[in-house]
Amino acid sequence: MQPDLELVAVRRDESFKVWSHGYPYRTVRWHFHPEYEIHLIVATTGKMFVGDHISSYTPGNLVLMGPNLPHNWVSDVPEGETIAQRNLVVQFGQEFVSSCVDSFPEWRQVEALLADSRRGVSFGAQTSEAVKPLFLELLSARGLRRLVLFMSMLEMLMNAEDREALASPAYQADSTGFASTRINHALSYIGKNLANDLRESDLAQLAGQSVSAFSRYFRRHTGLPFVQYVNRMRINLACQLLTDGELSVTDICFKAGFNNLSNFNRQFLAVKGMAPSKFRRYQQLNDASRDASEQAAARGVGIDDAPAIVLAPGLPRPAAAAYPPT
Repeated sequence: MQPDLELVAVRRDESFKVWSHGYPYRTVRWHFHPEYEIHLIVATTGKMFVGDHISSYTPGNLVLMGPNLPHNWVSDVPEGETIAQRNLVVQFGQEFVSSCVDSFPEWRQVEALLADSRRGVSFGAQTSEAVKPLFLELLSARGLRRLVLFMSMLEMLMNAEDREALASPAYQADSTGFASTRINHALSYIGKNLANDLRESDLAQLAGQSVSAFSRYFRRHTGLPFVQYVNRMRINLACQLLTDGELSVTDICFKAGFNNLSNFNRQFLAVKGMAPSKFRRYQQLNDASRDASEQAAARGVGIDDAPAIVLAPGLPRPAAAAYPPT
């Protein structure tokens, strides 16, 4: 069975993506992506598929996978039951790896581990238990703390003695062949043309299918109807653009591929639980907090003596969970 392509969206102001999801979930299928991935199971048992490797897994299952290596975890969960958080995921691209190689001579110590990851590398309980607290903190970490946690995780994986390769030495991930499948061609086209008019009929023609057949095929592989999937991708792009203070919300609306502001506001609210303008204000509040901390540190002010952040009039003080994930 050909794996599906997962499009990994890393924010422009971050080096890697950290997230978690439950079960069932739309990415729980045989799939691949060009990014490296660290994957930690925190709940459920089931079967793990990595390349040509198949085995059982339990909570604590920790795996590092290289680019374009097909994988999937299928949980033994009764039909109709849902798990809120099944696994934790870190994804980072080759561009980030190359930048680290160019900038940090010490990074070369990681290259052997990343080379092994092209077959998938599984780690034992000792390493998994050591990595888990860092992983959990990384979900909500901001700024340089993210890099510290990520590098600490890599160091643990690099020095781990309880690790083993998963896929056989002869296994070769054929990403060119994977990407030639109809659905992956369509997903790639969507990702490159979010700002343009995207019609399901045009994508069906691109995939060589009727509209009804493409619609069923698309939903089966992505877990979402075509229009909803495109809107989600456009909202993700809009979130990145909203961090740029020079663009107005109206400009971002059209750059993200929406044809009118009211529809953009409605779709953004449905996905993020707040209006684009409030999302931007929260981001600005986050930036102001960082800037104030840096200014206080530059003046030698202690944490207890640092001045409070003044909120803009009418802006509610958000709880930590109010910052939306991307």
